[in-house]
Amino acid sequence: MIFQNYVVGRLQANCYVVGDEQTQDVMIIDPGDNGSELVEQFKQNNWNVTSVVVTHAHLDHSGAVSDILSNFPKAIFAMHELDYPLIAQQAPSALTWYGHEILLPREPDRYLSHGDKIQIGNSIEYKILFTPGHTPGHICIYGHGQVFTGDVLFQGSIGRSDFPGSNSELLINSIKDHLMTLSADTVIYSGHGPETTIGNEIQFNPFLRSL
Repeated sequence: MIFQNYVVGRLQANCYVVGDEQTQDVMIIDPGDNGSELVEQFKQNNWNVTSVVVTHAHLDHSGAVSDILSNFPKAIFAMHELDYPLIAQQAPSALTWYGHEILLPREPDRYLSHGDKIQIGNSIEYKILFTPGHTPGHICIYGHGQVFTGDVLFQGSIGRSDFPGSNSELLINSIKDHLMTLSADTVIYSGHGPETTIGNEIQFNPFLRSL
């Protein structure tokens, strides 16, 4: 199985690549910045980008989508329909937050809902978990003993819920209903920071003790 993490941009966001070693088909998760550098890496590895999936609209997770799609035009762009319009709303702040303007990505080829599946190559499949709270249309991506949690759950912390469109109650319920129910050895790959596991977070994350 192909797996690679790139830390991108001023906010040090994690961009993940997962895929099928046999076919070299890959899914890109949250390409938030450094688009040209990411494209160069993908081409050097001879990866066939078949899908670009965004966990949520914040620009440190979506800012390089347009760069990826322009270089891999056959790739499917997918995210939740509630979050896609938020990219355009935040784009004017890109220069301040990220040091450069961004190109808005095209409308998604596929809007993702809870329980949807994403197929990569011949042997890789992930399931979508709808986990609103940090943003209205936040999703997580689960499969193969991994869960990509975007900005919902981190090592020792949880996502912010003080942004426009955030909701702290929804965030906690998303974690409780869709992440804490996963196997304890499920590896968490979050939008920022190091990997951890569901079991570690249930045991040590101070924000989850009351749950």
